[in-house]
Amino acid sequence: MERSAVFGGLQPNYLLYPSRYSTSLPFPDHRTRLPNFSRPPSLSFKLQKQVSSCYSAVSPFKRGATFSETQSETCELADIDWDDLGFAYVPTDYMYSMKCTKGGNFSKGELQRFGNIELSPSAGVLNYGQGLFEGLKAYRKEDGNLLLFRPEENAMRMIMGAERMCMPSPTVEQFVDAVKATVLANKRWVPPPGKGSLYIRPLLMGSGAVLGLAPSPEYTFLIYVSPVGNYFKEGVAPIHLIVEYELHRATPGGTGGVKTIGNYAAVLKAQSAAKARGFSDVLYLDCVQKKYLEEVSSCNIFVVKGNTISTPAIKGTILPGITRKSIIDVARSQGFQVEERLVTVDELLDADEVFCTGTAVVVSPVGSITYKGKRKSYGEEGFGAVSEQLYSVLTKLQMGLIEDKMNWTVELS
Repeated sequence: MERSAVFGGLQPNYLLYPSRYSTSLPFPDHRTRLPNFSRPPSLSFKLQKQVSSCYSAVSPFKRGATFSETQSETCELADIDWDDLGFAYVPTDYMYSMKCTKGGNFSKGELQRFGNIELSPSAGVLNYGQGLFEGLKAYRKEDGNLLLFRPEENAMRMIMGAERMCMPSPTVEQFVDAVKATVLANKRWVPPPGKGSLYIRPLLMGSGAVLGLAPSPEYTFLIYVSPVGNYFKEGVAPIHLIVEYELHRATPGGTGGVKTIGNYAAVLKAQSAAKARGFSDVLYLDCVQKKYLEEVSSCNIFVVKGNTISTPAIKGTILPGITRKSIIDVARSQGFQVEERLVTVDELLDADEVFCTGTAVVVSPVGSITYKGKRKSYGEEGFGAVSEQLYSVLTKLQMGLIEDKMNWTVELS
């Protein structure tokens, strides 16, 4: 439980004070109480040790109170239509930023008012694509507390990706603490129970100026958040995939196994063409044999036959999805046999059920797959029996509706 410190890894005597843009506000020694802002003031906040008092950035300013304590006393939900919430960008209140130089270590992160960032036109991320991102969610429980789902897994995946992209990375502790701080600062944007989740987007980028091809001299770790609705709030709609065998998402020895930004722009051409033909998305094959399944544009894929669930093995060209990893563990706990191996495209023709996994959708049933003009249908009625079972168990875990025997969730209050 995170009751007294915004940053779980820091001591409770660390508080948030107005930063250099707060000249219009009274200093902590002043006894003036500020008005109750319906939105937080447009300020940047940084961590400082507690001296004698503190002013919260989210609720009425109160002497001697920590950020999370003051926030929890007066936290009101943002004034939006939660029933109309989709999966689209919604600006929130605060973002988190932390920097380091090449060869250095990240330190002194801070919460800032959400807004545009300033980058040199010669920044490494803009010129050479030196950037990574992550995605995870926070859920609100019936008691008002918040749940994160396996944030340390995202931290470890970012560290792995940073090594491949010649970038420094926050430690696991720094990453998780920054996620906690950002979520608590934007607590009023976490949807009510059952209405969706707070999507969390950590970014790591080469922000320093560089002209020749080389690692950036400076790096920025940034987190912003956005509330999103339930993916299937209008009812489960199976997706329809087309197998792409000419264009490829990744190659052996490349960056397909890390969450680098360039992997996603590369799928837009095939994805756009598929959607123009009435398909939902593209299923990619390996680029060597052109017969083994890899993944959908931004999802991992699973093939069900009887009591066996098969998914392509992680061998450098496929992103090690955290939802993928979780579904494998849940499936095994439910008595299914799970195989991580090479899966041929021909196996789709004999499958009982096919589904995809990802952070946004969690589990998405596949209604049909088209390969070289031939269409294999798996049904139009929504989830298959296996995908529905796995989806139910995993989402209940994520939302705190069942006991977390896996020890995957992190509770904030």
